[in-house]
Amino acid sequence: MSTNFLMIIIALLMGTMARVSMMRVDYRQYPTYPQAYLSHFTLGIIAAALGAVAIPAIASKEYVAVTFLALAAQHFRDVRNLERQSLDNIEITELVPRGTAYIEDIAKAFEARNYIAILTALATSTGIYLGDYFHLSIILQGFIGVIVGYSTLFLLIRMLRGKAIEDIAEVKEATIAFDGPLLTLAGVPVINIGLKASREIYLNNGKAVEIIPKDSYGRAILANLGQRQALQHNAATQLGIRRDIDEPDFSPIARINPETGSIVMALIPIDSDIEDFITVVRRTPILESSKKKPIK
Repeated sequence: MSTNFLMIIIALLMGTMARVSMMRVDYRQYPTYPQAYLSHFTLGIIAAALGAVAIPAIASKEYVAVTFLALAAQHFRDVRNLERQSLDNIEITELVPRGTAYIEDIAKAFEARNYIAILTALATSTGIYLGDYFHLSIILQGFIGVIVGYSTLFLLIRMLRGKAIEDIAEVKEATIAFDGPLLTLAGVPVINIGLKASREIYLNNGKAVEIIPKDSYGRAILANLGQRQALQHNAATQLGIRRDIDEPDFSPIARINPETGSIVMALIPIDSDIEDFITVVRRTPILESSKKKPIK
């Protein structure tokens, strides 16, 4: 078995494994299955193949391989655009929309995962090449390649792991009250609820939380409209929501307290308690577009 063949096969498998390990359906139900699974799996194989053949090609002085990597980068940027367009097309079917900021984050994540597949395969083939350079056995070369590839995958995933709301803020239960028809959460005026029946539903079945930022960094993130929309979407998706398209009174609402920078949010969930609500809010990811570094 030639070293180049071993290098390409193992690197291809490692790169594909890297992409498969990041394919899972969560509460967002995206990617859906089986169509989207097949699409992302195929793209993962292509990405892994590009990373796998780069080192053997360069070692053989076939420098045109670098051009293929550049073309791959352009192709995966197009993949991000397709993901964004797909999510935009189904946005109108959501009772509580994700919002453009959340969609952009999801699209960027799928693009980045293909790059992770490329880099994992590239690192694996580099490890095998170094083993061959020092005249190690084929088995040892393969072992070194797998270790280098796995280490690269681990570091990349760790580096790209985002933070959640619980890292920047404290979440606690808030009181729901009415000042006439005006809904207030923890004393913060939120919205006018005109129907008495709707006010009764809020008082009997509604749940509310207050999200208190730990510092100015957290306050800037929570002030972002895209981040607040993501909070509303996550809560409605995971807890369920008692509303239909013609019931705007029961849409989840997140409002900022201009005095403290905290966020109050109310929801009428389906068979969930306040602890579930707090957990969902705490685990909501922080969007890249909402990250700010204010002057302290």
